Amino acid sequence: MKPSALLPGVKRSEVFAWAMYDFANSGYTTVVLTAVFATYFVGVVAGGAPWATLLWTASLSLSHAIVMLTMPVVGAWCDRHAKKKSALWLSTLVCVLGTFALGWAGPGDLAWAVLWVVVSNVAYSAGEALIAAFLPELAKPEAMGKVSGWGWAWGYVGGMLTLALCLFWVIRGMGQGGSAAEVVPPTLWITAVIFLTAGSYTFLRLPERAQPQRDASGRAALSRSWHTLRDAARWAHARRPVWRLLQCIVAYQAGVAVAIAVAAIYAEGEMGMSKQDTMMLIFLLNIAALAGAWGLGWLQDHLGHVRTLRWTLWGWVTVCLLAALSPNVSWFWVACAIAGFCMGASQSIGRAMVARLTPPERTAQMFALWSVAMRMAAIVGPLLYGLVTWGSGGQQRLAIAVTSLLFLLGLWILSRIDWDEAVEQAERDRVGST
Repeated sequence: MKPSALLPGVKRSEVFAWAMYDFANSGYTTVVLTAVFATYFVGVVAGGAPWATLLWTASLSLSHAIVMLTMPVVGAWCDRHAKKKSALWLSTLVCVLGTFALGWAGPGDLAWAVLWVVVSNVAYSAGEALIAAFLPELAKPEAMGKVSGWGWAWGYVGGMLTLALCLFWVIRGMGQGGSAAEVVPPTLWITAVIFLTAGSYTFLRLPERAQPQRDASGRAALSRSWHTLRDAARWAHARRPVWRLLQCIVAYQAGVAVAIAVAAIYAEGEMGMSKQDTMMLIFLLNIAALAGAWGLGWLQDHLGHVRTLRWTLWGWVTVCLLAALSPNVSWFWVACAIAGFCMGASQSIGRAMVARLTPPERTAQMFALWSVAMRMAAIVGPLLYGLVTWGSGGQQRLAIAVTSLLFLLGLWILSRIDWDEAVEQAERDRVGST
């Protein structure tokens, strides 16, 4: 990381501490939401029932709905009190405890599993928005793509490390004759320990640079927070490119959320892959995602955010069609490699674009709105997939084909964004805030 990419006074060690949180929490998405617990929930906890995939996606949608309703208040409160770091610590503890609790979910324990999936994912999503709000305090506007890409790339390293340890445990356990109900639960405990251990470095070394705006407490603080949030929404709505960017993020992230939520379910249920092969597939996906986050994070600062995102979304359309039409597992592996590259790029680019258009005094508020957009996407995408699968009698190929429409919608909205106008307005906002 070159110092020239960072704001004056920001040390590279601080950026590394920031990126370490991505390293820490990526194991949760990789193991719990994608590679291991998702298929365990459908196949073991729900017993492979016809409605199991719909229940899984509905549980995730419920958790994202809770985040969408609560995170804006948290973001506005953090801006007012300069308490992003404290809120991040609380969300981390809750997610770690929730992940640990999932290790006690066995066959038929639907209520327990749904409860802790919702709790842990609410906490994870809150932490995801809070750590993103530190980005404008660290990177120069013209280098946010690079720094955001560094964070995402290092995050995928953490996800692969966690998945590799879990894969070793699963292969060892099944090699000794263990069942999924016996070997999967400890992978949740491994994930929780890594999250807490690696995330602790962030809290030790990442400073809270924001300053409190004014004193507030109790009901008055919540009331003012809602008012501040409404003000932030009006601020974004008054800037047409910013508002369209949020709409674009909702559309394409809905498709990305499908990939995160059902990739392993699709691999085992539709392509007939074993659990070990599925985990290896997700490992490949993470390697490709690391390359996408790192490579395109750098590229977007040179070729432009919009052009890079456009290429990425066309890549996603290709992924959906390949997965839906794959005649064998080999083609599906190709689709997942492309998906991984596009996943790392699209998530990194979206975060960087929001940061580029955000004035310093609105960082937590705007990233709360970004979180609302991300959560709305995470509700729409997986729920749409689950409903299509259930309504078509289990036709997951049809569901993944329908998912391509979400990326096409994102491309259409992106074509209506005047990025030059957006950047000029952002510069005027920055000058006006100084």
